[in-house]
Amino acid sequence: MTLSLASRKDFTLENYKRVAWEGQQVAFDQAALARMAECRQAFERLIEDPEITIYGVTSGYGQMAKVRLSPEDRKRHANRPPLTAMTSFGEPLPARVVRGMVFARLTNFIEGHSAITPRVAESVAAMLCGGALPPVPALGNGCPGEILALSHLFSPLGATETFAEKDMLSLINGSPCATALVSDATLAAKARFELAIQVFALSSEALKIPLTHFDPDLEGLWADPHETVALRGLRSAMEGGVSEGRRPYQAPVSWRILPRVLGQASRAIAQAQEVAEISLESITDNPVYLPPDAENPNGRCFSTGGYHNAKAYPALDNLAAAWADLTLLCDRQTTKLLDGDISLLPPQLRVGDDGYVGTVGFSVLGYAEQARQAAQRSFLPGSEGGGFGQNDVAVPTFLSWRKEAEAGLCLEAGLACLAAIASQAYYVTEREAPPALKDLLAEVRDYLPPVTEARGLGPELERLAGAFARRVYADCSVD
Repeated sequence: MTLSLASRKDFTLENYKRVAWEGQQVAFDQAALARMAECRQAFERLIEDPEITIYGVTSGYGQMAKVRLSPEDRKRHANRPPLTAMTSFGEPLPARVVRGMVFARLTNFIEGHSAITPRVAESVAAMLCGGALPPVPALGNGCPGEILALSHLFSPLGATETFAEKDMLSLINGSPCATALVSDATLAAKARFELAIQVFALSSEALKIPLTHFDPDLEGLWADPHETVALRGLRSAMEGGVSEGRRPYQAPVSWRILPRVLGQASRAIAQAQEVAEISLESITDNPVYLPPDAENPNGRCFSTGGYHNAKAYPALDNLAAAWADLTLLCDRQTTKLLDGDISLLPPQLRVGDDGYVGTVGFSVLGYAEQARQAAQRSFLPGSEGGGFGQNDVAVPTFLSWRKEAEAGLCLEAGLACLAAIASQAYYVTEREAPPALKDLLAEVRDYLPPVTEARGLGPELERLAGAFARRVYADCSVD
């Protein structure tokens, strides 16, 4: 089924998921194409004004912005592919993210704000209708906007298309990459959060924490909607657990603060979703075209900072920080479960020297520290570096996305370690998991059965962490 695009209102996170993660095709409806054609015709009249200056159209690019182009030079200039901007290299972005970049690129086109030739706009939409997309490097994108990455993505169109004035600029300017990166992270974050709720509930029930730590009355006392989400999620997952013989006094801090730390993760996800939804619908072209009105019969076109999405990288940083904090809780809870003096679990959890599982705590500590390093705040670059001339501030969004993804992988590894020790606790106490957690416990044991004799657990933990990562991207069929 093809997704029909009629206006900016069609650029929702739900539609992003359908196109980028599930591989759905897209097409502009006829009214949108007609609107593009009208804006294109008005734009062509606009640039005939000998007094008007439009960056990259009647003038050169970058440091050549002060050079005015003749009508003949404009047409030659329009068909110069941005090959010199294809200087980033290295590991490519996942295919789902690249599809998202193409989808987000279409927002500028659909209501005429890029003044792109409709035929070229249709060619861009057709990139989502089958076949592999050009590889786009995830690294080395240190420019003021997203020209390096977008040049990799759209330069191949130059082999099949003839561009008119502004067409190529409409492909490589703006901020569709930031939109795709924060949208991708948001979708993954929702699934990662649900996984964290389940594993932490498994751990909480393994310790048999006092149920008052997640008491319903805390919702009103704390008055925080995101902490309420966490409290309800933990209670729901633990429902039906043991009622007798629960821990007679408070659990360690890492359990008592769990709903509040999970609440902050929920807040970070909500913020990222808001940024994604705004960005998907936002017009970010530079220069941007405003369609004709009573005062401007040919419309207006002027330069903007739309290529700098200042919301995206802080949102990604906040997600990374949430994953780092939760990975630290995985470390603390793993260690406390293994300490019988604190957990009140029997010494068989250690199964003698031959079946020792205590070193799992060392592994999760390593991931907690790695997540903490990945979650360092991203700032605007403090050195001019390659920002010569007018290009004096770069965007850190690509790096922020990479750091968030790394912190997320660390959390999945930490959750795998915690789930393995919680599973061992259930085994040595001969208990079953609560009904809502039985499938999770069975999955954990499929990859890492209870430890009854000495064996290296690293490969099993790695496979379990991989299974958790697949859960996060279970709705994605593209990669």
